[in-house]
Amino acid sequence: MQIDFEWAIKLNRFTLNIVGLWPEVYENTCNRFSSDLRTIFTFLLIVFVAIIPSIHSLVRIWNDMIAKIDNLQFTLPLTMTVIKLVVIRWKKTDITFALKMIADDWLKAKSEKEKRVMIKFAQKAHIILIFGYILMALGISFHIFLPCFGISLRYMTNITDPEKILPLQTYYFYNKDQTPYYELTYTAQAVLLVVAAASYTGVDNLLGLLVFHLCGQMENLKERLINMRQYKTFSDGLTFIIEDHIRLIKYFDIVESTFTLLLLGLLLYFGILFCLFGFLIVTLLTEGNEISIIRLIYLISVVLNICGHMCLYCVVGEILVAKCEGVYHAAYNYEWYTLEPKKARTLILIMIRANKPLHITAGKMFPMTLSMFCNLVKTSGGYVSVLLASQGS
Repeated sequence: MQIDFEWAIKLNRFTLNIVGLWPEVYENTCNRFSSDLRTIFTFLLIVFVAIIPSIHSLVRIWNDMIAKIDNLQFTLPLTMTVIKLVVIRWKKTDITFALKMIADDWLKAKSEKEKRVMIKFAQKAHIILIFGYILMALGISFHIFLPCFGISLRYMTNITDPEKILPLQTYYFYNKDQTPYYELTYTAQAVLLVVAAASYTGVDNLLGLLVFHLCGQMENLKERLINMRQYKTFSDGLTFIIEDHIRLIKYFDIVESTFTLLLLGLLLYFGILFCLFGFLIVTLLTEGNEISIIRLIYLISVVLNICGHMCLYCVVGEILVAKCEGVYHAAYNYEWYTLEPKKARTLILIMIRANKPLHITAGKMFPMTLSMFCNLVKTSGGYVSVLLASQGS
């Protein structure tokens, strides 16, 4: 029903509408121009207020390892946010088609059991979405409001932070400590943090919405296959199931082609940040450098946050693989021996296709599964020891 569809997408739509990335199912020219304008504004704001000044600052503090890590904890996510903006805007038409398919699934006639399955997976996406928004809102609030009171969670240097504190480590061509340049710069950084958080988290939650919906449809497809006797004839039931399976595969191809490059970038970004923060935390603890408990808790929370995001992508991919295997096992365990030989052979069509799981991949190379996440953490942890050894030598 329309109410259920609106409930399933409303939080995702609210967030992505802030930056103009929500692909409207029915979009007129005025709305399209407005969304494009918001996307361009967000892109320019992040690039010129954050990324370019942050890279300028990175060059100036290149010899200070701790300052570099402090810089990269924002420069890398902001760079990934810009990449997400470009890719999602580029793939907006494809995502619109996927959302139309989601709308059709909610609006078409279905049994109460199928509706409960769809609601169950939509609720999972909602819980993850709300939890992610809360964490992001807390982090952004600390970075925006604490500098107003002269407190910062960043590593401060005399090179980029001579007098007044800003939320981000940046270096501008003008004297940012003078009024009104400081106030304008502070406001611009606060706004860009909000829109960057909306872009970064909103795109991730859009992936969750699309994949969890696919998981629900795969679960319903499995139940239809198990209860195929409810159809008038075996041929009618099998035809409907095969057509629906092909439709879901096309839907998955849209999701995979849209997010595969983003996931590859996130894979590299996670590996780099995990290594750098692991190196920083171990160095601060072993060398006895002065560090406040608040900053240590902040650093550990950042590591747990990026690990949680990466683990979430892998868990979602694992769930999808499990649901695809459920369709295969439903076809395999069907009571084919009660059918005529010609009808029984037609089940092979589903078994052959369902035997190939729908893997969400990073760059068409690395399947997003829990085993891949464990290998990534293990490899990144190994590079932490390499950084520590190189520092000691």
